[in-house]
Amino acid sequence: MNREALAASIDHTILGPETTLADVETVLDEAAEYGMNACIPPCYVAEASEYAPEVTLATVIGFPHGQHAPAAKEREAELAWEAGADELDIVINVGRLRAGDDEAVQAELEAVVATVPIPVKVIIETALLSEAEKHRACEAARDAGAEMVKTSTGFADGGATVADVELLSEYLPVKASGGIGSYEDALAMLDAGAERLGASSGVAIVNGYED
Repeated sequence: MNREALAASIDHTILGPETTLADVETVLDEAAEYGMNACIPPCYVAEASEYAPEVTLATVIGFPHGQHAPAAKEREAELAWEAGADELDIVINVGRLRAGDDEAVQAELEAVVATVPIPVKVIIETALLSEAEKHRACEAARDAGAEMVKTSTGFADGGATVADVELLSEYLPVKASGGIGSYEDALAMLDAGAERLGASSGVAIVNGYED
C-alpha cells in the first residue's frame, strides 16, 4: 500500500461532544490536503458538504450508544443523506443484541439500509461484546445488507484490536476504529484485514508512512 492508498483508507474523524464547526472545517481541510475521507457529527453535514465537496463525507447514526428508536435512526439516516453525507456509520442496539433479540437488531439495520442509497457501515462496539455476540452482530449486519462492519465508536472502553478485525473480516469488509493513533497502529489493522480506518490522528498516520 502506497502513501496515497493509505490516506484514502482513513476516515479522518472528529466526533466529540464539544466539536464546533470550526473544528470540523479543520478536519475537512486536513482530509482534502492529505487525500483522506472525513467522519463528522450529523449536525454539521450540510455545512461540511458545501465547504469541502471533494471530501468523501461520513457521519454517524444512533451515536454513540445505539439506543435510539428504530424510526429515529431511519429518519436520521435519511436527513444525513439529504444533507450530503456519502456514507453512514450506524451503531447497533447493543442491549437488544446481548438480550438475544437478533431479529430486532437486523430489522433495524435493514430499514436504514433500505432508506438511503449510500453505503452503511455498522458499528458493533466490540469492547462490549463476547466472541459469540460479535459473530451474531456481524451476521445481522451482513444479512441486513450493510457494506461494512466497524469495530468501535471510540466512546466505550477499548477500541480496535487485531483479533477483532480478523473476526469481523470473516463477514464483511472492516473499518477498524478506536485507539489507532500512529502509522504502526494503522499498519497492524490493515495487515489484519481492515479496509478502512477511523482515526482522529489521520494526519499523524499518513505522515508516519514508511516505504
